[in-house]
Amino acid sequence: MDPYKTLGVEKSATEDEIKKAYRKLALKYHPDRAGGKQNEDKFKEISKAYEIVGDKQKRAQYDQFGSAGPGFQGGGQGFGGFDFNNFQNVNFDFGGGFGDIFDTFFGGSGRQAKKRKGPIRGNDIEIVIHLTFEEAVFGTTKETPISHYETCEHCKGMGNEPGSKMETCPTCNGTGQHIRIQRTPLGSIQTAGICETCDGAGQIPEKKCRVCKGEGRQMKEESIKIKIPAGIHDQAAIRLSGKGEAGLKGGPAGDLFAHISVQPSKEFEREGENIRTTLHIHLLQAVLGDEVEVNTIHGPVQLKIPAGTESDTLFKLKGHGVPKVNATTRGDHFVKVIVDVPKNLGKKERELYKELAKEAGLDIKPQNKGIFG
Repeated sequence: MDPYKTLGVEKSATEDEIKKAYRKLALKYHPDRAGGKQNEDKFKEISKAYEIVGDKQKRAQYDQFGSAGPGFQGGGQGFGGFDFNNFQNVNFDFGGGFGDIFDTFFGGSGRQAKKRKGPIRGNDIEIVIHLTFEEAVFGTTKETPISHYETCEHCKGMGNEPGSKMETCPTCNGTGQHIRIQRTPLGSIQTAGICETCDGAGQIPEKKCRVCKGEGRQMKEESIKIKIPAGIHDQAAIRLSGKGEAGLKGGPAGDLFAHISVQPSKEFEREGENIRTTLHIHLLQAVLGDEVEVNTIHGPVQLKIPAGTESDTLFKLKGHGVPKVNATTRGDHFVKVIVDVPKNLGKKERELYKELAKEAGLDIKPQNKGIFG
């Protein structure tokens, strides 16, 4: 088996070309990503190929002697009897290139976990505020309870009893890291994570704060008031800076994000800052014209219907829509007129419609159903 063919490169390929080919195939067939016995075997084959041509000395030996060269004989598996027995204990070091692959699969192997120093910002909090349609249009103030961490007043967020010292963390010996060894089919991989005892600080209180037990924060419940601006949209978010979780080691607090959920209206349909409604009028109102009352979010308004108005005609009531957030202007109110044709007529009404038809010169043949039925 030819390692060059396994990696899909020419024998004249450069080191960078070989490394790129290997990384691409390793990502594709890595067992943690692809899975399956077939892919696992393929991954081992690819890795063995790179072990040969990725090493200058071994590549030179293979190019000169092939599989019969020194070190390529002796009952091992793989390329022409090359012995890969020691491959299982190899220390993966590919000049920084392959480390990114194992960062993906093993959560940061090959890289040092960063030690946390100084103040740490607190987490953000997200809540949902439910509003009626009217509350969203005109604005309101909502009071809601929240539970969150606040800085311990006794130790000022440092976690130690005032007057006591900080000492080296016994778990990580002050490094702020916890080293783990993970065994894989390709050998042992070392990973470094944040020390859980000191939270990456490298130090712990000699004497923990008696109030917060070394946490530096306390869980508290409070009721906060949130001002909702007029015209706010559904699914909008209001950010309250510094109202989130308290930070660590005196760090700043996170923010509070209030996500808005607006209950739809049964009467009004909102599109941005505009309002839409539908108005049904009688056939005679459409023919002769009329003045009708339209209910808007700001109260009733008189709307003039011109004579001869057709069904689906759209009228605009300027400035009768939703206020724009943090502005003095409003959207508009659009009224869609639907002309209703009467279905059940009395005897007198039928006669009147027949007279109108004659006046219009229409030769109407009344059906059993309809306005002349």
